[in-house]
Amino acid sequence: MDKKVIVYSTSWCGFCSAEKDWLEHNGVKFEDKDIEEDSAAREELLAKMNGEFRGVPVTDIDGEIVLGFDRAKLSKLLDIKRF
Repeated sequence: MDKKVIVYSTSWCGFCSAEKDWLEHNGVKFEDKDIEEDSAAREELLAKMNGEFRGVPVTDIDGEIVLGFDRAKLSKLLDIKRF
């Protein structure tokens, strides 16, 4: 079964772009939510983070939160053998 993956990002974030490119390269389907352009996405992220977060990207994989572009953690949660 595919996992639900949401990437909270901004248009100017280099790590966000790198993570999304990496996910695409590894065949991972994800929903991209720009927290600057979409106030509902920003509120959704704040709720998941108990009102606090320090930066993007923040990735939600079936409720498991990954802060930053952490290839090792993303690979483990998504069962990707190479990174």
